[in-house]
Amino acid sequence: MRLGVLDIGSNTVHLLVVDAHRGAQPLPAYSHKVELRLAEHLHEGDKLSPGGERELLRFVEDSLRIAEDKGVEDIMAFATSAVREAINGEDVLTRLRSATGVDVQVLSGQDEARLTFLAVRRWFGWSSGRLLVLDIGGGSLEIASGIEEAPDVAVSLPLGAGRMTRRWFSADPPPPEEVRSMRRQVRAEIGRIVGDVVKYGRADHAVATSKTFKQLARIAGAAPSGEGSYVKRVLGRDDLSRWTERLATMSNARRAALPGVSAGRAPQLLAGAVVAEATMDLFDTRELEICPWALREGVILRRLDGMPGA
Repeated sequence: MRLGVLDIGSNTVHLLVVDAHRGAQPLPAYSHKVELRLAEHLHEGDKLSPGGERELLRFVEDSLRIAEDKGVEDIMAFATSAVREAINGEDVLTRLRSATGVDVQVLSGQDEARLTFLAVRRWFGWSSGRLLVLDIGGGSLEIASGIEEAPDVAVSLPLGAGRMTRRWFSADPPPPEEVRSMRRQVRAEIGRIVGDVVKYGRADHAVATSKTFKQLARIAGAAPSGEGSYVKRVLGRDDLSRWTERLATMSNARRAALPGVSAGRAPQLLAGAVVAEATMDLFDTRELEICPWALREGVILRRLDGMPGA
């Protein structure tokens, strides 16, 4: 069947159309996305602004028209940290459902980590052994580890690249003391949960997903996206450390000129690098392999698992 997946993230809202059936690899057929930056529309004590709600409604309405044009049979919709943390998030989604008929599921941070882990497991298979999976989003950092399709442990921390940029940096580029302060806070928060993760065993394969890690790997020398999903891409800790130092001295405009970095994501890249470096260091990971599948694919796979066999 042809499915539409609406991903309402903190940075980007994305409609992905896929051809899928149980037991087969979901094949992307069409993609429509906008950098809506819902997290930046949270005001007055984490309340989603009327302007942010209007833009979200407009995107969903556009996506429904596109889905109809593309022959989509069913639509799944989910939201992550920006909507989850908005004090009026449920009210916004109720109005959205009334206006469009789209029922948006709000995922918890642990749900995000578990579903991303499922996608990574399916991509790499059982031969990858115990996985450590890292995912830096706009609002949160997800960490999961396990030997099966469901992780033994799944953790979500409020250390997303967008959130940390807004919370800590006041200038472009930020003053060194702000970077150091953020680094201390990030390492303290991650350090508290390392023992909860590693007590299940050391990972055989460390993996990263999603846009922040993909961009960091790209500037460190990984193959561009145009070479396809099956090219192996890795991010080494030493390379990341060197790039984190360099990014701290760059303006947003200079970061945006780096290979694979968009202008919209450039302001968040330094914070993402600091979080990524801290995570690799505290988990004593020398290298991460980049997985092309992430949360969206996990949502699709879980849906297909619940369908009758072909």
